[in-house]
Amino acid sequence: MTDILNIIGGGMAGSEAAWQAANAGIKVVIHEMRPKVKTFAHRTEFLGEMVCSNSFRSDDDEQNAVGLLHWEMRAANGLIMATAEKHRIPAGGALAVDRDPFAQSVTAALTSHPNITISYEEITSLPNDGQWIIATGPLTSGALAEAIASETGVEALAFFDAIAPIVYHDSINMDIAWMQSRYDKGETVEEQTAYLNCPMNKDQYEAFIDALLEAEKTEFKEGETAGYFDGCLPIEVMAERGRETLRWGPMKPVGLTNEHDPETKAHAVVQLRRDNALGTLYNIVGFQTKMKYGAQKAVFKTIPALEDAEFARLGGIHRNSFINSPTLLDHEMRLKTKPNIRFAGQITGVEGYVESAAMGLLAGKLAVAEMRGETVATVPETTAMGALVSHITGGAAAKTFQPMNVNFGLFPPLEGMKSGRRGRKDRYKGYTDRAKIDWQEWLAPQA
Repeated sequence: MTDILNIIGGGMAGSEAAWQAANAGIKVVIHEMRPKVKTFAHRTEFLGEMVCSNSFRSDDDEQNAVGLLHWEMRAANGLIMATAEKHRIPAGGALAVDRDPFAQSVTAALTSHPNITISYEEITSLPNDGQWIIATGPLTSGALAEAIASETGVEALAFFDAIAPIVYHDSINMDIAWMQSRYDKGETVEEQTAYLNCPMNKDQYEAFIDALLEAEKTEFKEGETAGYFDGCLPIEVMAERGRETLRWGPMKPVGLTNEHDPETKAHAVVQLRRDNALGTLYNIVGFQTKMKYGAQKAVFKTIPALEDAEFARLGGIHRNSFINSPTLLDHEMRLKTKPNIRFAGQITGVEGYVESAAMGLLAGKLAVAEMRGETVATVPETTAMGALVSHITGGAAAKTFQPMNVNFGLFPPLEGMKSGRRGRKDRYKGYTDRAKIDWQEWLAPQA
């Protein structure tokens, strides 16, 4: 039996993998290159830092696949979900967190665990022996990325990812904006008013689109040919697909009533979501951007209520890398050419904080079983966890493999129930009911 599990990367996946293994009695070393080696997106030295958004998306475990994934991680005593609940802030039906206290708590939990050691160093090559999990995320260092490409003979695929700007609340004109979650979602008044809304009439929307299309953007370097991940498109790219695209996307006006002018229906609405517990910072929802900094300020200040906005952080774009997992990994997430190495998190081609942490949780459990010489049953494809891992380790077509969020399209069909929108609620409830039973059965032998 190998004595130590080494994990490269202290993000969502690496942190969760370490927690699962350490709680099972395995000695763990987390190798984290920050703060010695910095990345474009990270601001702090904390483990589990959230860099793009503060949201884990929907927490509905009966009608939403990511909410079901939340449930499965909680059932497995996951660190990320427990910490998220501890630092939860109002966000309607979504699970959003106060990101800095969240990362601080993840770091404290891991550094205080008797079975976990943190080594702040950059790993630049693939180890030949011992049990390892590579959970370096989409911002894998150049040296390690080259080592992976050299070993596999296949260049890592890549895509460009963007982050949205953050605004100081006290610089927003509340004579124009109002607080309301779409369709008043949430059980409390605080949750039902978790979002800040900036309305636009048709002329204002058209002027905004014009400014967006004409703004100066960041240009890619020569030779950079990666595409975008559809779930995180820059708003300029969406606007280029058609002038109405944003009105049907992040700026849709449905489910909202302007408290300042209830009788007038907005043509479009820009939503901002609380980014910290104090309510001093707000993230512009869906406004990932590749505009240059000066252009961002000019364009975003054309939004009614943001004319005097001050920005705590402007948006930006960076290159994310992921491996062609269907080709390179076996069904237990091991590198076929070096089975002592597992991959977990966004580098495997799952997209999103929750999905990344979930694959870390699973990699940690699988590594523990292997180190103990135990055989673990294949994770049922009927679960959110199993649907994801099945997708990245062979369910997806290798030639067209792209980052994927968890969704019910990855689940096996329900027996005796036809697909179609009329029965969608019943079908989704059927998926989640089945998944919960199967996930608990899979977990039981490991308890």
